[in-house]
Amino acid sequence: MASMSSTLVETVSINYEDFNESFLTCGTCLCTYDGGEHTPKLLPCSHTVCLHCLTRIAASQTRDAGSFRCPICRELITIPRGGVPALPPSFLVNQLLDLMARQRREVIPQCSSHPGRELLFCETCDCVFCRYCADGPHSDTPCDHTVVPFSIALKRMSEILLYRANECLSKLGSAREAVAGELRRLEAAATAADEAIDRHFAELRAALEKRHNELKSAAAAAASHKRKLLEEQLKLIDAEKSKVEAECSGLQQQVEVREVSSRAAALGARLGDAAALAEPRENAFLAVDFAHNDAQQRFVDSLEVLGRVRTSTTFPGLCSLQLESSCVSGLEVVVVLRTVDYHGEARSTGGDPVTAAATLDDAPLPCTVTDLDSGLYRISMRPWSAGSVSVRVLVFSRAVRDSPLRAAVTSQAAPLRVWGARGNGKDQLSQPVALARCPKRKEIYVLDAGNSRVKVLDDETFAFKTHIVNEGLAGRSCTGIAVTAEGVAAVNWRTRTITEVNTEGTTLRTIRSDRLVEPVCVAADVATRRLAVADNGARTVFVFDRYGNIEREIGNGDLGLVGGLALSEDLIIIADVAVRIYDSEGNLKNTLAPVPKGRGVYGGVAIDETGSGKHIVCARSVRGRAALVVLEAGGGGKTLAACELLDKKPRRVAGIALLPNKKVLLADLAGDCLRLHTYW
Repeated sequence: MASMSSTLVETVSINYEDFNESFLTCGTCLCTYDGGEHTPKLLPCSHTVCLHCLTRIAASQTRDAGSFRCPICRELITIPRGGVPALPPSFLVNQLLDLMARQRREVIPQCSSHPGRELLFCETCDCVFCRYCADGPHSDTPCDHTVVPFSIALKRMSEILLYRANECLSKLGSAREAVAGELRRLEAAATAADEAIDRHFAELRAALEKRHNELKSAAAAAASHKRKLLEEQLKLIDAEKSKVEAECSGLQQQVEVREVSSRAAALGARLGDAAALAEPRENAFLAVDFAHNDAQQRFVDSLEVLGRVRTSTTFPGLCSLQLESSCVSGLEVVVVLRTVDYHGEARSTGGDPVTAAATLDDAPLPCTVTDLDSGLYRISMRPWSAGSVSVRVLVFSRAVRDSPLRAAVTSQAAPLRVWGARGNGKDQLSQPVALARCPKRKEIYVLDAGNSRVKVLDDETFAFKTHIVNEGLAGRSCTGIAVTAEGVAAVNWRTRTITEVNTEGTTLRTIRSDRLVEPVCVAADVATRRLAVADNGARTVFVFDRYGNIEREIGNGDLGLVGGLALSEDLIIIADVAVRIYDSEGNLKNTLAPVPKGRGVYGGVAIDETGSGKHIVCARSVRGRAALVVLEAGGGGKTLAACELLDKKPRRVAGIALLPNKKVLLADLAGDCLRLHTYW
């Protein structure tokens, strides 16, 4: 019968004596655990030792009566207040003792209806049954079920129970240590907070005491000054009184009329002096005024908001890390930390102590943590070579969920977007040789030389807006464009003219000069309305004033073929075989990032004015490898960022324009398209 052909699997039987010796015997005295003298006690280190051994070990500790070391792992154990007997019992060992006691009473479970017949256990159905009970449960055992003797199943379950219990105890021990560690850190933080409060208010008390002493000194000085003047006046009065008394002495015995008359005249003169001394020369007014301004009220108001106690509900184990963009060597890599609380709710404030450490192929990589004060933290770094980057982030010295975050750093920068294709439609280009952006009008101007027009795009969506057509753009010979206050200026190398037009295509001014030979690039300073024109025929850059007159010549015929030109109020940037920085007077200040002679060329340059200074963004190609480079305009001109454009590389970069959020738009002359990249 199929029902009787179920499989009895091969199992491993555990010897009772071995099990008893391994798990139910004290490893110190080798006595079997019981409920009396050898009661099993569980130590904080998760080891179990009998009460008798622990009492003996604790009594032998002479150096520190409040603790002893575990005889198994040597971890220091603190004796609880109730002594060694107060240590918690090992519930697992006690349960195993009860289990083995039952096992000893009936080692092999048997069927109550069929004495001597061992019960079986179906692991598939999780059911105990007797093969000989026709009407019992599981009487018809399918052939594909796994059946083992019930005694073996009990032993196996005991093993599983023991393993899981030990695993559970280990995790609980780790959890206890983690919570205890957090409590210790909390106590340290509370102590530090108390010390900081005491220190700060001690400084305030010192400042108050200083002002208190200053006011008292000022009051004492004022009183001393007044007292001195009044005392001097008193001395004068006493002196005059003495003189008058001296004049009057013996006057009654004086019979000589002339003498009496003379003394009377002298006393009359002194009467005037006495009248002058009758009024105190100094007054007794002295007061301290605290109502002459609102300093006291402002002090009270400031005290009400002085200091704050910050706490946090951030739960590191649920916080997440996320890369903001792809990782490219030479560009900034940003990892965003999102903090949440214990319930998974996003935090909306910052202030958490976040630390980060990054490595590139196991080598330290400098990184910076920026608190955005919104529950988000920005961790930025810049790897200068390809490899594997790893970022480890801690909050409260505890690892967040995704830490360490690992990512591959590539040596190639793929375009974020490619716009346009060859043609003459509104979404098509033919030989885009240059481009410029007007932040005020939020427009991008693409010099579509092959179609003799300027294409106007929205600088956010790249949506087509209009075409600018003008006679100055005709002939498919315009090679440079710049944004002016009222429109754009384009340079035509064939007609050797610079034409400024508005967005409707109306000519605003035309600049011509006999000095121009082969003008190719133009840059504009909107504030001063000056124009700079690079002439590859004259190997010179001409600077025109607002009236179209040449005010300055730069290069004196020594420049190479200029591929990029930028102009600001105080700088002129020329990119030929290097990036050359001139001041507004045409004096060369620095020469940066030269390319190998005959093997490299620049294809556009722009000035990025940031809060930390001016940066120079340029596109160049060396040995056919296109790249974006960001240079420091001041100081030593060091390279701040750089990336190669090898993935879907542009065939020939002819111009660049900077966009918000560290984006740059490249004009691909040979590819008849625009490519959007990140340059920082």
